[in-house]
Amino acid sequence: MDLDELLREGDRIAVTLVEIAGAAVIFVGALWAALRIVVEGLRYRSAAVFNPIRLSLGRFLTLGLEFQLAADILRTAVSPTFDQIGQLAAIATIRTALNFFLRREIAQEQRQVGEAGTEQGSRT
Repeated sequence: MDLDELLREGDRIAVTLVEIAGAAVIFVGALWAALRIVVEGLRYRSAAVFNPIRLSLGRFLTLGLEFQLAADILRTAVSPTFDQIGQLAAIATIRTALNFFLRREIAQEQRQVGEAGTEQGSRT
């Protein structure tokens, strides 16, 4: 096995590990959110309970997307072709846009949760 083949195999393994990490983060976040929805939904039966759960799930999704983007970058790290660079640019643009909108929604939800907590605190 020459150096080029060794680099490609190492890159392939690294990409696979990072993709698995990203998928695991998203899976754990979705599972955790689903369990919290069941527990909190049965306990409180209030729509306000779901906002913090959505915030947490959004954070997991954002982190998982970052891992997936890192895997795409690694995939093109060894001798990229122009086609691969174009695909990476398209994927990076889409994932960056998804992250932007997820983060914006998370910030909006945090403000709403904070305002709801302030209103409840002032009533008591």
